[in-house]
This record gives sequence, C-alpha cells and structure tokens, in this order.
Amino acid sequence: MNCSPPASTPTSTPGAAISSRSRPTVAERAVPGRERWLARASLAAAAGAFAVPVVFAGLRTFGLLAVGLAGLAVTAVAVWWILTRRGVLRWLAAVLALAAPAWIVLEYTRAHLAWVVAVSGGLWLVAAGAGRAALMRREDAAAAAREGSAAPMAEHPPPGIRHPFLIMNPRSGGGKVERFALRDKAAALGAEVLLLEGPEHIDVAETARKAAAQGADLLGVAGGDGTQALVADVAADLGLPFLVIPAGTRNHFALDLGLDRDDPAAALDALRDGVELHVDLGRAAGRPFVNNVSFGAYAEVVQSPAYRDGKTRTTLELLPDMLVGREGAVLTARAGPHTYDAPQALLVSNNPYGTGDIAGLGRRARLDGGELGCVGVNVSNAAQAAGLLRGRRSTGTTRTTAADVVVDADRDVIPVGVDGEALQLRVPVRCEIRPLALRVLVPRHRPGVRRARPPLDWRQLGRLTYRGAP
Repeated sequence: MNCSPPASTPTSTPGAAISSRSRPTVAERAVPGRERWLARASLAAAAGAFAVPVVFAGLRTFGLLAVGLAGLAVTAVAVWWILTRRGVLRWLAAVLALAAPAWIVLEYTRAHLAWVVAVSGGLWLVAAGAGRAALMRREDAAAAAREGSAAPMAEHPPPGIRHPFLIMNPRSGGGKVERFALRDKAAALGAEVLLLEGPEHIDVAETARKAAAQGADLLGVAGGDGTQALVADVAADLGLPFLVIPAGTRNHFALDLGLDRDDPAAALDALRDGVELHVDLGRAAGRPFVNNVSFGAYAEVVQSPAYRDGKTRTTLELLPDMLVGREGAVLTARAGPHTYDAPQALLVSNNPYGTGDIAGLGRRARLDGGELGCVGVNVSNAAQAAGLLRGRRSTGTTRTTAADVVVDADRDVIPVGVDGEALQLRVPVRCEIRPLALRVLVPRHRPGVRRARPPLDWRQLGRLTYRGAP
C-alpha cells in the first residue's frame, strides 16, 4: 500500500524545512504591553501576599511565619529520615512527616488565621503564574530577535512510504497494543506488523535490520523507550524514517516529540499525513538512548531483581545506603570542561531538560540541539534534600551541557540505567550525541511540546514593570 503524502503536501527539495510558521514581525516581537502588565500583576499579587498577613494578623504575622518555618523544617528532616533510615526510625519519621503539617494547620486555626494564610497563599500562586507568563513572553521576544531560535523543531516533507515495518510489544504499558487495537489499525494502513510474543528473546535490532534488507522503508516501534532506542539506532544507521508509537509505560521520548501518550493510535496518522523531524540520538558505551543514561543511586536501585515487582519497596530498602555513601561506586565524570566529583547520582540526557520540576528536571523543549544535558546530584542532609525543590538554583544539583560525557569510577564495572534498562558497563563509560541522526515521522497534527517554565526572577520582573524591556 502506498502511504505517500496527499497531493496537497507542499513540495520541497530534500531536507528543506517546511516553514509553516512565518517569522514574527518587529511589532509582534516587542509586545511590551502584555509583558509589562503581567509583570505588574505578579508584583502586585506578591505585595498583597505580604500585606494580607500584616493587615489582618498584625504582630502575629511573625508567629505565623515562625510556625510555618518550624513545621516545614521538621517535615523536611522527617522526609530525609524516611529516605535514610530503616525499621522503627523510618516509621516514626513517617508519623512526624504527617504530624508536622497537621500541627501547622491546627495552630493557624486556633489563632483564627487560617483564612489569612489561605488568601496569602493564593496570592503567591497568582504572583508566580503571572510572573512566569511575563518572563516566558520576554524569552520568546528575545529569542525571536535572535533570528527565530525560539521556533519549534523544523518540520520536513515526509517521504513516500510504501513498506512500513512495525515492531509491537503487546506486554508494554499494561497491554496498550491490544487495548488500542494498534495491530489492526497499522495493518489497515498497509504496515507489516511483528508482535513480540512468546517466551523466547527476540533481538529487535537484528529483526529491524532484516526487515530493512527485505524492503522495509520505514521502521517503527509500539513499546517502551528502551525498545524505541534500539530500533531507532538501526533506522539512523540505515537512513530510514522512524515511527514512534507510545505504547509503553512512560514514553518520555514520545512526549518530547509532541505526541499524545494517552492515544497511541494517533501516532499512526503519520503514515497518511505526517511530517519529518530530524532529532539527535545518544550513545553510551556504544548503546543507543533516546532519553537519558543514569549513574549512581538510581542506577543501583534498578539493578535489584525485586525492583520490577515492587519499585517503591525496593527503592526505600536500598536508598539509605545509597544516600549516606555506604554502598555503591564512587563516580567521577567529565562533561566538557566541567568535572563532577563523587556525585550520588548523575543523569546524562539526549539534549538538556528544562526547568520546573524537582532538581530542575522537566521536559525537553528541543531534541535537535546537538548536545547532552548533564545533572549531578549531591545530597548529604535534609536541607540539601529540601533544596532540590528550588530546581536550577538548588545547592544539591550541578548542571551543564557538553558534546560528550565520560564517567569513571573506583571499580571496573558499574550499574547503569540506559532509558530505564538496567545494565552493567565497564568504565570509563563514554556518552556522546549524534546530531540530527534520526528522521522521525510524526503526525502533522499533534498536541505539541509544552514550553519549559522559566525560573521566577523578581529583578527581571521589576525591569519589565518599569521599562517593559528584557
């Protein structure tokens, strides 16, 4: 079956980007009015968050602050003990972690000031939301002025696909292949489908190579990120387009490509109305990865045979020795000019993650930047553990980017998680990026990539408020 694009698809020379989005005009780049008013709203809400307790609680504001800080400190220490202790101490810490917030609420209620805290907290949320919106607009305007670097990944004309070959794992994602009838829908679009059934192990990379040798002109996977990476590596080597069907449990690669993880069948629309994205592909000790490679605490935990049957229980059992340094390899890593000395955990990613989540890890806005992201974590006490919530400004994390990262250790072989798959690799482990090595076929219409939230910078908001300029 010919899965070529419809006749209305714009023609272009091979490799030329479909520039369906025209560059913004000078007037569109500036938009100082909206930025200024959002910044003003943010600062006004922040001022209100301070003023409400002062006006309605008076001197008791200091008591409110003291109770809140004390409760948060006790909660942070209790959570740290949960992660680093076992047995009775862990259970006592869990009780304390629940009791501390309850005590804060009780004290505020006794003082008839719970509503004051609620209103102040709501104003803080408004301040943060409006401030980030203003800063995102400022970033967009500044990036547009740098010749459109804020534009999403370039879309390229799709190839004429005649023989798509798809590998589907019916066990991935709790049975998404069967639940979404992926095999039947793919076959209806002219694809040859291989189900990974039976107890025997199938080498998916070799299977993909054989399919290409027999005439397949597109390779695809419905499964988890580990399987996606293996077949994507074959597609990159052979110069074939690759189709991602998010039928695994998490599918972070599909998420950052803008695909709908809640509807895996929608990815098949790429076979009849798709566009190409040219993205980077990572390698660790010669093994491909589409998301990341983990070293240290997390990599040690996933090695446990009990991890797949009880992730939470196994993690809580092994983390104490990992965090206090009594077990595990002592790592060193070189990422460009930067050196990581004995990090407890190290994450090397195919393009850097954005901000907004714990330790500054969020989603990747781009997969075509040609660089690895590297995040090292060193946490030795409760204060540093709580500081991870500050994202990029956390004292427990160090971030950088590099074209290659070399990880060494005080032993010959170390545990490594490659796209979540537990491996044992000989050191030094070299991670590198293959810029624009992979041609990914995606539906023309898809949810898209959510922008990473910038950190809240009050000085920048002040400048926007009075000058309306970055």
